[in-house]
Amino acid sequence: MKGIDFTGALVLSAPEVCGPETKAVDVLIEEIADRTGVVLERTQVYARRPVPVIVAGTAESLRRISGLEWPEAVTGGLAELKPEGYMLRTEECEGAAPVVWIVGADARGVLYGAGKLLRLLRWGAGSCRLEQPLHTITAPHSPIRGHQLGYRPKNNALDAWSPEQFDRYIRELALFGANSVEILPPRTDDHPTGPLMKVEPLEMMVRIAESIDSYGLDTWIWYPNMGDDYDDPVTIAAELAEREDIFRKLPRIRALFVPGSDPGKMEPDPLFVWTERVARLLKQYHPEATIWLSPQIMRHDSAAWMEAFYRQVDREPDWLGGIVFGPHVDVPLPELRRRIPARYPIRRYEDITHNYHCQYPVADWDMAYALTLGRESCNPRPVAQKHIHNVLAPYADGTIAYSEGINDDVNKFVWSDQEWDPATPVVQTLREYAGLFIDDKRAEAVAQGLLALERNWEGPLAVNDGVEVTLQQWKRMEADAPPRMRGSYRFQMHLLRAYFDAYTKRRLAYETELEYKAREALQMAPVSGSLAALERAGHILGQARTEPVAAPYKERCEQLADELFANIGYQLTVTRHFARSQGRGAFMDAIDAPLNDIRWLRTQCELIREAEDEGERLALIERALNRTDPGPGGFYDNLGSCRGFRRVDPGAGWQADPGYLATPRIAYAMHMLSMSPERQKELGGIPLSWVAHANAMLDTPIVVRYDSLDPQTKYKVKAVFVGETSGRTPRDCWASLTAGDSFVLDEEVHIAAGGVTIRECAVPPEAVQDGRLSLTFRRTRGFKRLNVAEVWLLPERNRSEI
Repeated sequence: MKGIDFTGALVLSAPEVCGPETKAVDVLIEEIADRTGVVLERTQVYARRPVPVIVAGTAESLRRISGLEWPEAVTGGLAELKPEGYMLRTEECEGAAPVVWIVGADARGVLYGAGKLLRLLRWGAGSCRLEQPLHTITAPHSPIRGHQLGYRPKNNALDAWSPEQFDRYIRELALFGANSVEILPPRTDDHPTGPLMKVEPLEMMVRIAESIDSYGLDTWIWYPNMGDDYDDPVTIAAELAEREDIFRKLPRIRALFVPGSDPGKMEPDPLFVWTERVARLLKQYHPEATIWLSPQIMRHDSAAWMEAFYRQVDREPDWLGGIVFGPHVDVPLPELRRRIPARYPIRRYEDITHNYHCQYPVADWDMAYALTLGRESCNPRPVAQKHIHNVLAPYADGTIAYSEGINDDVNKFVWSDQEWDPATPVVQTLREYAGLFIDDKRAEAVAQGLLALERNWEGPLAVNDGVEVTLQQWKRMEADAPPRMRGSYRFQMHLLRAYFDAYTKRRLAYETELEYKAREALQMAPVSGSLAALERAGHILGQARTEPVAAPYKERCEQLADELFANIGYQLTVTRHFARSQGRGAFMDAIDAPLNDIRWLRTQCELIREAEDEGERLALIERALNRTDPGPGGFYDNLGSCRGFRRVDPGAGWQADPGYLATPRIAYAMHMLSMSPERQKELGGIPLSWVAHANAMLDTPIVVRYDSLDPQTKYKVKAVFVGETSGRTPRDCWASLTAGDSFVLDEEVHIAAGGVTIRECAVPPEAVQDGRLSLTFRRTRGFKRLNVAEVWLLPERNRSEI
């Protein structure tokens, strides 16, 4: 086939077709017109034409077209069609124009077939072409395929959208095979309204549900229990009245997803009693709808909660539609599948939107990115997301992914494509994503650029020489981009990331060198005097602001952030763009976050200045400069660094356990940097080696190993434990420290929330008889996360060595 030019083509569909099937044909025509200006004529009368024809409809409806000639290649494939599937065939017609067949098993199949054709077309002003023949019969691998779209101020963009923008995004998700969209009620754990909202929340909920229904997709509702007391008749009446109003107004509800917590705080027994009442009310308005529950647990006593949850599920209530696996479900998905009765499907509620302190954190993410891009930045992770999807796909019926806006846009489309066919290469998805949404002629360049952005996050940033190359590639695309591509928010947000990453790398190198120079100035204190050394060190550290590097990179990031806010409502700053907080996507507010230990050094300098005499100040300077020194023959490890973490036993490993339920990981305690100056001063400052630390969940130990030790040397261990954030949920934790298989060094270390705990313990000589030592840190009770930041193994010196 030489290719089909669709300029002037006809779209043939069946008469007397309405609803989602008609919508599917409308989508095909509208999307071609939007990209090319070519408006295809629609007809319901078959005749051989001198122009190409696209035949679009279900197998059933197309049979109603009088005289339609079905080629054998099409009729032979009809028996292979499965629910939601479609057939795409090109037909070369002797003496007539070619025909493209989109035959859906049902109305959704027509929509997905139209979407795939759109993804394969080549665009141009006034033209669109199909370059290759089509011989495809396909159906989705997973019955549940979708994404959550929340309309609330916590979102990083969606609260600024109009109903039309939601409709556009729902359509785009459907073009990549999504069959479900999960929406939120007006009342959640967020403010009810925000300054960017264009429509009242309940009205928007109804409008979004109408859009979902118009495409024939399923509407799910994420509906947390926000009441204070579900034994109180007044509370129950108010909660039911609120739900009834929503159930009555929405056109069609497929299911309610009620999280066990995050938010919500009900025990399993009352949770099931209450949810059964909601199920009866729901079925009055939507008889086919079901309720799904998740065992998400924010508390430390998760085992007891889970057992109570299992007891309720084992009763197999008829109203229960299925179980949801998502963040804060502390049971691995394979184990959950084994434990849940087979009659109940499991749906995944995967966090594809966050970078750390989340369900699937970026593996071995550099601290410089954690300090700047933060928890919720633009984060295309196509290769990682495919792996996460596929390693757990056999245990669930699909996914409706958790999201907080558009920062995870690429991840959404990768997940949808993997849910359709887990064998799909991610680069194929990225090419089709780029060609359909950004620019067809530059689809390969954009696809490779997205993969390069993911590689920017691999390994230590200081030695990742690909970051500048990635920026060069995106800058070249920026220079060559036509106006439509330049105006695409999908191009803008990833271009911003390329500039941001390169800016961060330049700053990291610069500010690391400034810290070395400041330390050198302090080392000169015996010569220059302590106060002069402190003044010199402070001046050097301040050069990160007074003499910044790579200013044009930062300026371009600022420009793109403003363009994205104007374009799609992306809220990248709190002040200019009305973001809720820096942690909710406003990563531009952290673009200049210090990347060296300036915070700790300045606190130390302040404390040193308060000393009464020169001798004391000099001693304090020496102690600060040598804080991590383990002495000759000793060992120091910052477990939150790439080098230090190598001492930690890897456990199951990321490949098998991307949720780190049985695998230690590097995590970040960013809450420590927001401590009050007074509290930081009490702790002697917050070194970055406390912010980045080793973390383990639940009963997973953190095992630190040493070899080549001297069995004749006596050692002691010094360890720094970091507490979780303090808040409404009790987050104190207790841990034990053992050496080898049987030596208890500390039976119960109390790690207070929001604080730091330091312990020193002697190591029994018997524990290092073979020259090896393993230190095991294990949570014994309390909150479910254990954090160990630094470990010293210190040899005890003989008197002759002192």
